[in-house]
Amino acid sequence: MNELVTKKKKLFSGKKENLTAYLFLSPALVTFFVFIGGPIFATIFFLDFSKYNIISPIKIVGIQNFARMFADPEMAVAFINTLKFVVILVPLHVFIALILALLVTRKISTPFKYFYRTSIYFPTIVTVSAVTVVWTYLFNYDFGVLNYLLNVLNLNSVPWLKSGSWALVSVAIFSVWKNVGNSFIFYVIGLQNIPDTYIEAAQIDGASPLRIFFNIKLPLLSPTVFFVLTINLIACVQIFDEPFLITNGGPGDSTQTIAWQIYTQAFRNFNMGYASAIATFLFIIIAVITMIQFSLQNKWVNYDYE
Repeated sequence: MNELVTKKKKLFSGKKENLTAYLFLSPALVTFFVFIGGPIFATIFFLDFSKYNIISPIKIVGIQNFARMFADPEMAVAFINTLKFVVILVPLHVFIALILALLVTRKISTPFKYFYRTSIYFPTIVTVSAVTVVWTYLFNYDFGVLNYLLNVLNLNSVPWLKSGSWALVSVAIFSVWKNVGNSFIFYVIGLQNIPDTYIEAAQIDGASPLRIFFNIKLPLLSPTVFFVLTINLIACVQIFDEPFLITNGGPGDSTQTIAWQIYTQAFRNFNMGYASAIATFLFIIIAVITMIQFSLQNKWVNYDYE
């Protein structure tokens, strides 16, 4: 009898704890389902297959939005531009951040180390809309600082924002300056987590700094490299803020991306169904890229420190 009462008390206590946990989680759960889960469900299972412009009633059109997307020449241009940004920006973010992290984690005085870390990471916490105003003036063809410096060196002015190819370069320069600090911090943490005993043993054996990096640091840093590569690929496939605020998608359509097309179709042309189909297509691209990366990580990522 006493055992039965004890079991009932434990069961009641467990249910009470679960109820308390769900009550604490409820604000986050409600927020997720209302602002994230609900819209995702509506997009994938309803808006993708409808024609909707906010004003007129919703009309189910089947797979017409997807057929239109694959036949739309603007989408082809946006896809190519997005691919260009991925090819340009991902290596720059991954390698420049690694080089900066290696330089900062050297044996230098602590004040300088903190100063360099802060200087590199600071742009990431500044709002994009604020700094793009400054960078737009820097890239200005007639009175921009960059062209002024080029002229001082007896070089011709560069049409940073007036040429399609140079507009890609301009966005890439800004993106690296603005976002490389995120990858830099991850690399710094990863380098600090490498046991000093490995480095000291290699130095005793007479290994050069280059050999220590390629044979010890880089293999042990591979999980961080994998993480940085993954988040940068995802971010670059979704790139929107930089071309939207610096070049406004131009000149022409040279910097219009898939995310740009989603914004344009949804909030300028009010083609909500078509924009939803493009968003789903972008989600599939990101999911496929991520799955490929995770399937290949076992071939080069090392999680064993001991």
